[in-house]
Amino acid sequence: MKKEDKSVIIWLLSGCFLLFLMVTVGGITRLTNSGLSMTDWHLITDTFPPLTEAKWNAAFEEYKKFPEYQKINVHNDFQLDDYKFIYFWEWFHRFIGRIIGMVFIIPFVYFLIKKRLSGETIKKCIVLLAMGGFQGFLGWFMVRSGLIDNPDVSHFRLSLHLTFAFITFAYTLWVALDLLYPNKAEVIIPLRKLASITLVFLLIQIIYGGFVAGLNAGLIHNHWPLMSDGQLIHDSVFIEQKTVFLNLVEGKSGVQFIHRTMAYVVVGLILALYFKSKKYSLSAIQQKGINSLVIIVFIQFGLGVFTLLFSVPLWLGLAHQITAFFLLTAMTFSLHRLSK
Repeated sequence: MKKEDKSVIIWLLSGCFLLFLMVTVGGITRLTNSGLSMTDWHLITDTFPPLTEAKWNAAFEEYKKFPEYQKINVHNDFQLDDYKFIYFWEWFHRFIGRIIGMVFIIPFVYFLIKKRLSGETIKKCIVLLAMGGFQGFLGWFMVRSGLIDNPDVSHFRLSLHLTFAFITFAYTLWVALDLLYPNKAEVIIPLRKLASITLVFLLIQIIYGGFVAGLNAGLIHNHWPLMSDGQLIHDSVFIEQKTVFLNLVEGKSGVQFIHRTMAYVVVGLILALYFKSKKYSLSAIQQKGINSLVIIVFIQFGLGVFTLLFSVPLWLGLAHQITAFFLLTAMTFSLHRLSK
């Protein structure tokens, strides 16, 4: 690491931490059904929550105009205090997004003025800024889907929002690693290819994790290793929707089946990477990266099983999502160290 790059690396890793925090709070927002509590979006005026009781009541009355209240919460003796609770998590989620924007833009301008960024790093940072802006759009695009007729957001949009946050985090970490390890590592092509394939399947698993969350598909077939009725592939996997494809992307049973099956694939690929790495002489940092992958993937697998068995309690669902973040971190780090 070059001494002059230290502050830039700290800046990028701070962005990684904030992205991790935002996804964590996003998970709480989803698991507490708070995501539709703020029915509009303003860059400035909703930076802070309502500060008077009159403003709280006005926000609550506005919320009552939308499907979530009219079709669900109106039947649950839903009061202003309940609204304040769900409002807080959605507001906090958006607030962290604003902080991330400032943390990226202000230091970026400062580093530009001080000429602390190389031309290549400037290009990467511009991509990061664009990704951040697009992520904000995806957030509102997702919320909008639950404010029209259906009091649930589209599981496709939720998964897109979630997955793109993971990708933005991974790319930010990759840019930081480029600066942290300026000297090229020995590239072992077979391991790099396998690690790349593993990353692709991990991202597919994250996409399906979003589908499961968006469809509440973790609340059915709460058995393992088999699905309900002692079936490996439950009959409902193929009968909820009109076609096999729709069953596997829109059916609750089909989506859960893919997600639980893909977990075995990800574990298998990471184990294959681990055992294949034993055939090569790796640096200590490369081996530590792969070892961490094995440990984290088994923790994640176990959390996934218990989350399913206990019908997605808040703390387990959140722990499962957080560990997915750690797994992607280890995967990104390992691939970087096997590639550059």
